[in-house]
Amino acid sequence: MGKIIFYEDRNFGGRSYECSSDCADLHSYFSRCNSIRVESGCWMVYERPNYMGYQYFLRRGEYPDYQRWMGYNDSIRSCRTFTYTHGGPYRIRIYERPGFEGQMSECMDDCESVHDRYRYREINSCHIMDGYWIFYEQPHYRGRQYFLRPGEYRRFSDWGASSPVVGSFRRIMNF
Repeated sequence: MGKIIFYEDRNFGGRSYECSSDCADLHSYFSRCNSIRVESGCWMVYERPNYMGYQYFLRRGEYPDYQRWMGYNDSIRSCRTFTYTHGGPYRIRIYERPGFEGQMSECMDDCESVHDRYRYREINSCHIMDGYWIFYEQPHYRGRQYFLRPGEYRRFSDWGASSPVVGSFRRIMNF
């Protein structure tokens, strides 16, 4: 079981709220979130209630201000915890077009720049065959994040994106 503590002010100040399970609406516990301490587990925190909006992957550690988790603002309204101990290989297939059409590439490791490595301008569908992955909107693991579990994603909206722009991706490794 994971444990996360949200703080209204930077550097772990102000009102706080401790959480150890998924929560679809954190609004009643704090009005803003400027720092987070992850005591255990892995978490996805979301900008809006019901696991919507910008999402951020957090592992054990301290995040004294929202820029440390690559946040765009001080709004965190829902969270999910997950336990993941994947010991095998990681495999992902990315496709240039929706519905697993067009050029396909298979990868087993992190990709710092989709354009430099594959010459793709867009990823419109993917198949996560093994492991958990995070897609980033920009190269070098920056920008909006999208958490992907094993399964088929026939179009970019299936992983929560508003466009097919993926600049980089990485594996979520054992913790």
